[in-house]
Amino acid sequence: MSIASDERSSSVRTLLKRYHLSPSKGLGQNLLAEPAYYQRIVDAAELEAQDIVLEIGPGLGTLTRMLAGRVKRVTAVELDHRMVEVLDAELAGAANVRIVEDDILQVDIPAMLASTTGEDVRAAGYKVVANLPYYITSAALRHILSARMRPARMVLMVQWEVAERLTAVPGKLSLLGVSVQVYGAASIVCKVPASAFYPAPKVDSAVVLVKSYDEPLIPEVYLPTFFQLARAGFGQKRKQLHNSLTANTRLSREAILLALEQAQITPSRRAETLTLAEWRALCLAWPAAQDPGPAQESGNDG
Repeated sequence: MSIASDERSSSVRTLLKRYHLSPSKGLGQNLLAEPAYYQRIVDAAELEAQDIVLEIGPGLGTLTRMLAGRVKRVTAVELDHRMVEVLDAELAGAANVRIVEDDILQVDIPAMLASTTGEDVRAAGYKVVANLPYYITSAALRHILSARMRPARMVLMVQWEVAERLTAVPGKLSLLGVSVQVYGAASIVCKVPASAFYPAPKVDSAVVLVKSYDEPLIPEVYLPTFFQLARAGFGQKRKQLHNSLTANTRLSREAILLALEQAQITPSRRAETLTLAEWRALCLAWPAAQDPGPAQESGNDG
C-alpha cells in the first residue's frame, strides 16, 4: 500500500484499532477509506432536510454521520454485531439515527422504517444509501425493489462489473439489468478504485445511482409475467429468443411465435437486445398475461 493509501485509510484503521476489530472476510467487509468518495455518494443522493434514509451496511459509521447531519432520519441496518457496538458508541449523540442489527434480506423495509423513524414513509418516501457486500448485491436489489414501497432514489456502492450490468444498454443487457431498469433509471456516478478501500478488494467498484420511476415501465399487473419471461429469455441467453422461451416456458413454439409476432419482435433476436418497451409489448401479447399467477421475485446475477 502506498503512503497516500495509508493516509486515506488512517481513520478507518484508527477506529478498527480502537475497538480491536478487523474486517470480516466472511461478510465481505471492505471499508471505504477515501473521504472524497463518501462525498460523491452524499452528493448523488441529493439529500434534503426532510429526507428519510435507509443505510445498508454502515460499517464503522463514517457515512452514517454524514447522512445524519443532512437529513431528518437515518435508519442504518448492520448485520455484524461487532460493528453495531462501534456504531452505538460512535453515533451515541446522533438523535436522528437508529441502528438496527439485522439481515437486510430478512427485513420488511417499510414496516421497519415506520417503526424506527416514527414517520409515515408511505407519504414521506425514503432513499437508500448502501455499500453492499458483493455477495448480496443482487439479492439486496431484489429485496428492495420488490418491497411494498420502493425508494425514490438509491445510491449504491457495487462491484464495477455489477455497475456495468446495472447500467447496460440493449445489446448488452442482462437479467439483473432489466430487473432494475424496469423500476428506475440507472447510471454510474463514478468509478472507485480498489485502493480506496481497506482492506483493498481484488476488483474496482463504482457508485451507482438508481432514480425510481413514479411507476414501473411495465404495469404492476404484468410484472410477474415480465419476470417469468425475462428469466426464461436470459436462461439460455446465447440462444435465439424463440428457442429460449420454448425451452423455459410451458407454451408451444407456435404460441410463442404468435406472441412474438404480435409484439413485433423478430424471433431470432436474443434477450439481451430487447428494450423495456419490447419486453412490455411481449408481456401484453403473452397468452398467460391476463392470468400471471403468483408474483415472481425480480432479478439475479444474470
